[in-house]
Amino acid sequence: MAEPARLRDTLDLRLFTPADAAAFEARFAGVPAPAMLEELLAGELAGSIAAVSSFGAESAVLLHMIAAADPDVPVIFTNTQKMFGETLAYRDALAEQLGLTDLRVFRPDPRTLRQRDATGIRWSYDPDGCCAIRKVEPLDRALLGFSAWISGRKGFQAGTRTALPRFEADAGRLKINPLADWDRAALDAYFTAHDLPRHPLEAQGYASIGCAPCTSPVRPGEDPRAGRWRGQDKVECGIHKGWDPQI
Repeated sequence: MAEPARLRDTLDLRLFTPADAAAFEARFAGVPAPAMLEELLAGELAGSIAAVSSFGAESAVLLHMIAAADPDVPVIFTNTQKMFGETLAYRDALAEQLGLTDLRVFRPDPRTLRQRDATGIRWSYDPDGCCAIRKVEPLDRALLGFSAWISGRKGFQAGTRTALPRFEADAGRLKINPLADWDRAALDAYFTAHDLPRHPLEAQGYASIGCAPCTSPVRPGEDPRAGRWRGQDKVECGIHKGWDPQI
């Protein structure tokens, strides 16, 4: 399998630098997320940007904003084949409700799974390796034709995200975090104002929802992502670092 980075070099895509990201940050300082997305999706990024969504606990807010600005924007979902059934059902129902017209589902390469996770339990002894082959590599494939992408990360979710900017340069792509400065109260208010459905697992204490084997409910007072890879020295799946073909 060819490396996504090499394949991307053959495409005519704009490359973004940290200076470009800083310029976008300054340009949209103080601009509300919905207005920012509306301008970007109709402007210079039209046709070259995708949204990436886990269809998790808070995903409906950002997806609603994107659908309001342009329902034809591609929305990428990586099905690791370890997802909760509730997430898959929520994905389909939410996409239908919001009128998203271009939901793209990417899965792990079956050859890679046969070679590196034949038993399907790599998550139990090598969670980084499991994420790499089941989530990071499929996302890299999904993003090949895009020069920018929208992420749902928020600064309040974990200590590792507190300084999160709204714009980043990531391997030559512009990565946009429209909700970087949103807090829990703002998200809850948006859910209520727009009558958006909640992920069914939220009611069971799941504040951040990933793969079923590596996600647990969050206790009172914990970071929202404390239930991800509980008890392990791991806080991110790796999609914000890129695919390492050696894993």
